[in-house]
Amino acid sequence: MVDVRHVTKRFGSKKVIRDVSVRIRKGKITSFIGPNGAGKSTLLSMISRLILKDEGEIYIDGAEISKRKSRDLAKKIAILKQTNHIQMRLTVRELVSFGRFPYSQGRLTREDWEKVDQAIRYMDLEEIQHEYLQNLSGGQRQRAFIAMVIAQDTDYILLDEPLNNLDMKHSVQIMKTLRRLVDEQGKTVILVIHDINFASIYSDYIVALKNGVIVKEGPADEMIDRDILREVYDMDISIENYKNCKICLYFT
Repeated sequence: MVDVRHVTKRFGSKKVIRDVSVRIRKGKITSFIGPNGAGKSTLLSMISRLILKDEGEIYIDGAEISKRKSRDLAKKIAILKQTNHIQMRLTVRELVSFGRFPYSQGRLTREDWEKVDQAIRYMDLEEIQHEYLQNLSGGQRQRAFIAMVIAQDTDYILLDEPLNNLDMKHSVQIMKTLRRLVDEQGKTVILVIHDINFASIYSDYIVALKNGVIVKEGPADEMIDRDILREVYDMDISIENYKNCKICLYFT
């Protein structure tokens, strides 16, 4: 479990996260939703220790993250940020192998390569695994980076807007893959996502942030509610049921 307790983060004089507390259950998909500037990505980065909190505590499986060694934490949590720029000339397969660094320190074993192959298959990248990243579309590169995170084989997978640069087909593929990782391998997925329909259909739990605080949190089915979404987004959003899923109509 991830247990965030009274966490605050400031950038200069501005508090971007203000006294936030939330518990994220294991073996589930939890989506952070909310408008731009709500603090979603900042909270995700603090959970992974990419940025340091100013106040509060964050526990992962009972251990406070500030007390963990970096290498040990990298075996527990993998994170993919919104922007990923690698200047090196790498193939997809080489990039995915970087996910094994916390274990191999660059000297990959047979087991490491098996994890790499599994991640490549999960993301349907077999046909382009020997292609160089700079020759790929933005969506293909995004899938390769997600495969790298999967190859890290951590209990917790944190993704900051993983559907960036992806078309509809590959967005659905990514979300189905995350669902499989949770249902088949018991992973815990925490993601920042803007499309509330993907959050509705694939999440178990939703945390809604606005202005650096949590407005509401709860099971996905309860969170896709007209009053809650109005409070979060300042919009009246119609909700329809389709095949036992709640779909938000926010285009008009």
